[in-house]
Amino acid sequence: MANIVLVPGYWLGAWAWDRVAEPLRAAGHEVVAITLPGLEPDRTDGTGVDLAAQSRALIEEITTRDLTDVVLAGHSGGAFAAYEALDRIPERIARIVYVDAGPVAAGISLLDLQEPEERARIEAEVAARGDGRYVHPWDPAADPVMLDGLSDTDLAELRARAMPQPYAVAASPQQVADPARLRVPAHLITCLFPAEQVEAMIAAGHPFMAEFAAAEQRTVHSLPTGHWPMFSRPKDLAELLSDIAG
Repeated sequence: MANIVLVPGYWLGAWAWDRVAEPLRAAGHEVVAITLPGLEPDRTDGTGVDLAAQSRALIEEITTRDLTDVVLAGHSGGAFAAYEALDRIPERIARIVYVDAGPVAAGISLLDLQEPEERARIEAEVAARGDGRYVHPWDPAADPVMLDGLSDTDLAELRARAMPQPYAVAASPQQVADPARLRVPAHLITCLFPAEQVEAMIAAGHPFMAEFAAAEQRTVHSLPTGHWPMFSRPKDLAELLSDIAG
């Protein structure tokens, strides 16, 4: 059985993995789900929280627990911190898993991946809020593809528990340099896009897939649903993670 560390994406805390962690533990795995800095339920602003702070916290969680042979899974924007942790402590990571995400090259931030209009919208919201953060509306009418598969109960929980996202995390460029990160087997669980489309992006040299393409061992897995499979298909996601863990 494996040590599985689950990293939530933007706006979410460790609680987002509850429905996945339970069957993984029932299968005999040791599971650690974390809440990254800036997303604590009592947090009132995003001051002082950037990607480096989140990566340090994740690394500290793994090293303090003295976890080895870790299956490290990062969802969405949480993959940035997961990839930096892999870069810093590759000797502790047995497999890296990107859940509807992908590792990006050094120097690229999540904001760099946004369309200019969306980036401008985020920056305007951050300026208007004045607390260094921005929120997600969780509106299926405005975002039916990303929110596909979520029930009214899921949406109610997300609206009640999701936190504003620290802007500085999204604006921080990825910092990776150790080539050992590329020797760790990499797995990508794609939800929004068919696996064939992801493979085509890799073959075409798409910048979002460049780091994943550089991994010495890489596997693409398909789990068709919206962007939050830990809510829409938690048992299937747990089964897939367990299979990857071996």
